[in-house]
Order: sequence, then structure tokens, then C-alpha cells
Amino acid sequence: MLRQLLVIFLLIASGSIFAADEEKHHAIHQELRNLLQGIETAINTEKYGDLKQYFSEKLRVTTINQQLISTPDGIDAYFKDWFGKGGYLIKLDIKLNPDSLTQLYGDPANPSWGLVYGGGIENYQLTDGRYLPMKTRWTATVVKEADGKWRILALHIGTNFYDNPIFAAVKDSTKYYAAGGMGVGLLLGALLMFFWKRKKR
Repeated sequence: MLRQLLVIFLLIASGSIFAADEEKHHAIHQELRNLLQGIETAINTEKYGDLKQYFSEKLRVTTINQQLISTPDGIDAYFKDWFGKGGYLIKLDIKLNPDSLTQLYGDPANPSWGLVYGGGIENYQLTDGRYLPMKTRWTATVVKEADGKWRILALHIGTNFYDNPIFAAVKDSTKYYAAGGMGVGLLLGALLMFFWKRKKR
């Protein structure tokens, strides 16, 4: 009984510490939530030019296709390349979910940078009408800059190589061609047998 009470006390105490830490830096965490929401809104409403306000001038972003963006203007150029005239995609709807609160570092009373990670869903609409829902994982480093605002310094986005619609499509097409190849092989075998029997006659 005493052990159970001790466990309950420790759980309550740890929860209180977590809540106090969140409350202590509530304004920072709220700004970071707004930053994430701003990114989602800009992408989902196709206002790609609005994105650079959320990133540092010294940004390093690795996109889902492993392309590196190293300038604020490169963000808008990236989206125009994919979604502009002659691009491969029509639209992207994105939802980003952090796994937990941003881990803040630097002066405990006045943090200067943080680390946050989580998952997401990126729903791509292709020019041929297909939809590709991509599950992603992402990690971001955020910094408090000279003007007092928090921005993303580094961002890396990746997807599970074995669990995404592109891999599934390739796997299905491989099965299709493998089945087709087997059929062609059987047909060629039958034709060779036919001509061999005719030759023996």
C-alpha cells in the first residue's frame, strides 16, 4: 500500500513539474504553436510566399524528396517548381503534429533555441487526378532571433520507404510485370514446343 501511494505521489509530482514548465514558458510554446499553424495554413491555402516569415535567413531545410533549401526565397521557388505551371502536382494539404512540447535550451529563464519533432500527413494531388497520402516524420530546430521572434533554423522531413503510396504503386507494378513476364515465358515455351514437334514430323 505504501509503495502504491509513493508511485501515485511521484506521478502527481512529475505531472506538476511538467505543467509548471509549460506554464513557465507558455508564451514561447504558444508562439511556436502559432508558427506551426501558420505553416500549415500557408501551404493548404497555396500562399507559399507567406512561408519564409517562419524561417531563419540561415535556414537549412531538407524536403520530403531530400532536396535542400538554404535561402528563404528558395522555399517559394520549391513550391512553384512542383505546383506551378507545368509542375507535377496540383495541390498539397498538410497536417503536422508534434510528439510533445518543444525542448527548450539555453538560459533556463530565457531559452534561445529548441528542438521539436513529430509526424505528419502530406496529401498530394497529382496532375493526373490521383491522390497520394504520405505519412512523414519531421525534426526541427527553432531559434529565437535578434527581433525576439522564434523561427525555424533547420527542418528535415522524411517518409517511411516501405510504407508510402509510391512504394506500394511500384510494388504493384512489379507484380504486374512479373505476372506478365511469366505469361510471356509460358507462351514462348508453348510456341517452341509446337515448332519442335512440327520439326520432328
